[in-house]
Amino acid sequence: MDLTGAIWRKSSRSSGNQGNCVEVADNLPGVVGVRDSKHPHGPALTFTPDTWRSFLAYAKRS
Repeated sequence: MDLTGAIWRKSSRSSGNQGNCVEVADNLPGVVGVRDSKHPHGPALTFTPDTWRSFLAYAKRS
């Protein structure tokens, strides 16, 4: 999956982790990218927007 043009963002709650957190790019059509902020040039996971929304809803309930 080509994530060229992805705009990566960190959670506003990540400041307590010395900047080590998950970054999300949701500006590309049809895909949400997720990566480790410590390895920005490493691999990234990709999800459909529906799958990502389902994951977030589940995480908020837990």
